Amino acid sequence: MKQQLLHCIEEILKQKISEERKDVLQPLIDFIQQKVQTKKSVNLNFICTHNSRRSHLSQAWAQTASTYYKIPDVQCYSGGTEVTALFPKVAETLEAQGFLVLKISNTDNPVYAIRYNEDSFPIIGFSKKYDHPFNPETGFAAIMTCSQADNGCPFIAGAEKRIPVTFEDPKISDNTPQQTQVYKDRSLQIAAEMFYVFSQIKK
Repeated sequence: MKQQLLHCIEEILKQKISEERKDVLQPLIDFIQQKVQTKKSVNLNFICTHNSRRSHLSQAWAQTASTYYKIPDVQCYSGGTEVTALFPKVAETLEAQGFLVLKISNTDNPVYAIRYNEDSFPIIGFSKKYDHPFNPETGFAAIMTCSQADNGCPFIAGAEKRIPVTFEDPKISDNTPQQTQVYKDRSLQIAAEMFYVFSQIKK
């Protein structure tokens, strides 16, 4: 991994996770642990309303954390209950934290290749519905990263388990002087929780 990203991870690992959040994250830990113990693929689909901010941050950091802790056969995806676009500030935030980010299509819904090192398969970031053909059809955990999607989408077809792990939307800071800091903080919070999850997995 790039030195900049490794430095960011050092800071992430210093963050404390509250007991309340640990309880929220435990079902996700249990799902991953069960898959690892039975030597099955770990498919995680992070779902938010617009698949534009929190779900992408969760996807990128969960994939990175699984690699950092050498948890085998983990694939992370993201989707929404509707399609918009990956918000540019998300790509900018991940790049500032050490990811290699390349925009590979320049449309209303651009596609990004996001890498945690130069040799890794890219995490493909673009806005899509949770049941888009790019995402798994069955055997995955649906991780609901916003309460709106969790409440508004009671049934996720094909999901083996549905796990609410909600985060406050950084969108509240858009068009304010605090935007960069709010996106950075939300990204680091999500990262810290994803690193905690994968640190608990016994191989």
